[in-house]
Amino acid sequence: MKKSTSSLAGTIVAGALVLQSTIGSAQSTGGSSPTSEIRPFHLKISDAQLSDLRRRVESTVWPEKENPGSPDNTQGVSLATMQSLAKYWATSYDWKKCEARINALPMFITNIDGVDIHFIHVRSKHKNALPIIITHGWPGSFIEQMKIIGPLTDPTAYGGKEEDAFDVVIPSLPGYGFSGKPTTAGWDGDRIAKAWITLMDRLGYKKYVAAGGDWGDNVTENMAVMAPQGLAAIHTNMPATLSPEISKTLNAGGTPSGLSAEEQHAFDQLAYFWKYRLGYAIEMANRPQTLYGIMDSPVGLAAWIIDHDTKSEELIERVFSGATEGLSKDDILDNITMYWFSKTAISSARLYYEDKRAFFDIRGIQIPVAVSAFPDEIYQAPRSWAEKAFPKLIHYNRLEKGGHFAAWEQPKAYSEEIRASFRSVR
Repeated sequence: MKKSTSSLAGTIVAGALVLQSTIGSAQSTGGSSPTSEIRPFHLKISDAQLSDLRRRVESTVWPEKENPGSPDNTQGVSLATMQSLAKYWATSYDWKKCEARINALPMFITNIDGVDIHFIHVRSKHKNALPIIITHGWPGSFIEQMKIIGPLTDPTAYGGKEEDAFDVVIPSLPGYGFSGKPTTAGWDGDRIAKAWITLMDRLGYKKYVAAGGDWGDNVTENMAVMAPQGLAAIHTNMPATLSPEISKTLNAGGTPSGLSAEEQHAFDQLAYFWKYRLGYAIEMANRPQTLYGIMDSPVGLAAWIIDHDTKSEELIERVFSGATEGLSKDDILDNITMYWFSKTAISSARLYYEDKRAFFDIRGIQIPVAVSAFPDEIYQAPRSWAEKAFPKLIHYNRLEKGGHFAAWEQPKAYSEEIRASFRSVR
């Protein structure tokens, strides 16, 4: 079925599905219309919800400062960072600006496999635009990809060429954002990949590409393994490139031999993450329902989200200390506030419980793959590993700046990488 979702954009406000005080629970059954219908979506957060959020932030019960003599981020997100964030959140941050930017985009809901899927769909004005589906991860959301919509759909306005244009589809993972929350088991990366294939088919696309990082990489690489007829190639900024030998050594806490300098750097990054930064993932993979506190405390939720990886945390700490970085205070709070109002702190965590795949292990992809290796990602995948993992590697680049949230933090570089990655498959 081919439906021109862009033509529906003008009717979003008049005929939309509006989530107000029940946001996050209105779709908790996964959706009530298991059909191929595509419905426009509009977001509205009430003043009462905003007041409640502010009250909760201002009522935070604070712990003592981290122990003297310990570097702040070795014990967790620093008290100074969280108090600075809370002060700005309660006194200066304006959610309505973010809500207006969200509602300015053509957004839709469609039911796939019994779950309502929220997605942004922006068609380019340029002819022969290549459709792309871009998937976020945790603790991200569709918000982290909003900055790249313009450069991809309208490249001539951002220094690019008309022939590099894309139609952009950005879905929210089940249990994330404004998608429905699965009420049955089984929604792992494979099932989401199948849903995304259905979505692109439902939108009428016969040829398209896909991209993602974090869980978005998991889903995108799963799509590539399935290799549906329409999927021409994929791009990833957090690829799964670990050989069985490297993966075994990493999990055993060992040290491999014979690595190049790039390979050793990547292994050291992974070993550090395995040793010091996996706490959140272990808890969510084993006991996600226990995280009641982050459903009840916005500051608790913010700290849980920020404490993801070292480089991102350090960037955020610098921002709330007054530094200018690729992300602003508002950027960071847009994403956290969206998690709060959508009530997805626990439903998003369940993806870790559902999907037990070794995240970085080679999967045997046979279609064309492009890799952008950002230096502050969990690990900067070496070219040698990417070439072994992806026999049809069509693009590889090691960038000088950027981390886990590359599209959000470095939208210009990320957009240029997407354009370069898929030129050969248009």
